Amino acid sequence: MIMNNQTAISQFILLGLPILPEQQQMFYALFLAMYLTTVLGNLIIIILICMDTNLHTPMYLFLSNMSFSDLCFSSVTIPKLLQNMQSQDTSITYAGCLTQMYFFMVFANTENVLLVVMAYDRYVAICFPLHYTSIMSPKLCVSLVVLTWVFTILYSMLHTLLLARLSFCEDNIVTHFFCDISALLKLACSDIYINELMIFILGTLDTVVPFLLIVVSYVQIVCSILKFSTKHGLAKVFSTCGSHLSVVSLFYGTIIGVYLCPSANNSTVKEIVMALMYTVVTPMLNPFIYSLRNRDIKEALIRVLCKKQISL
Repeated sequence: MIMNNQTAISQFILLGLPILPEQQQMFYALFLAMYLTTVLGNLIIIILICMDTNLHTPMYLFLSNMSFSDLCFSSVTIPKLLQNMQSQDTSITYAGCLTQMYFFMVFANTENVLLVVMAYDRYVAICFPLHYTSIMSPKLCVSLVVLTWVFTILYSMLHTLLLARLSFCEDNIVTHFFCDISALLKLACSDIYINELMIFILGTLDTVVPFLLIVVSYVQIVCSILKFSTKHGLAKVFSTCGSHLSVVSLFYGTIIGVYLCPSANNSTVKEIVMALMYTVVTPMLNPFIYSLRNRDIKEALIRVLCKKQISL
C-alpha cells in the first residue's frame, strides 16, 4: 500500500562493492582470506587466554573481550558480503537489515570502549606499577567489562529503535555492502533530524572522547617511560605505542570521517573504502598488534602446544 510516496519496505537491496565484474573473484578471494585470518587470529587469542592460567590478568581479560568483539564485528558484515559477491540475489529483509545494523553497532562500540579500558590498564601498569594490583582489582575489571557491554547494547538499541520509527520511500537500494545507519537514513522519507542529532551527540561521546582519552593515556605513558628507560627500552616502547596508535587512528579516523564529519564531497566509493578499513582491516590487524606480537601470548602458545604433544 502506497501513500504519499511512502511504502512499507519488506526488504532492501545491498549494492555491495563498487568493483568491476571481472574483479569480483579476486576481491572475493581477498576478503575471504582476510576474514579467515581475522577469525583464526582472534580465536587463537581467546582459546589461549581461557586455557593458560598465566594469562588470567586484567590486560588479557580485556584482550579476550576485544578479540571476541572483533570476531563478531567482522562476522556481522563479511559473510553476507561474501555471499552477495557469489549470488545474483543481494536482498536482505527489513528485519534482517535492522538486526545487522544493531549487532554491527554493538560490536563496533564495544571495541571503542574496550580500547579506552585497555589504554587505561596500560597507563596504570606503567605509571603506577606498585599500585597496579590494588587499582585494577578483579572486581573493577569485571565491572568495566560488564558496563562496556551494557552501555553498547543500550546505545545500539537506542539508534535501532530511532531508525525503526522512520518511514521509507519506494527506493530500497542501499548503496553499501551492509546495512549501515548512514546509508539507511538516506532512504528515509520521514524527518531524520533526531536521528542525525543523536548520531552526532552520542557519536562524539562514544568516539571522539574515547580517542582523546587513548591519546592522553599514551602521552602519559611515554612521558613516564622517558624518565627511566634506556635507549633500547625507549625504542621498544615507541615501536609498541606507535603500532597501537596507528591501528587506533585507523579505526577512529575512518569512523569519525564517515559518521561525525560527513562531507557533501564524500563519494559513496570513499565511504565504502573507509568502512572497509574499520570493518575488515582493523579487526584483522588487532590480534597481531595487541597480542600475537606479545611475548606472554607466544609463551602461552608454546605451553599449550607442548601440553597437547605430551597428552598425545
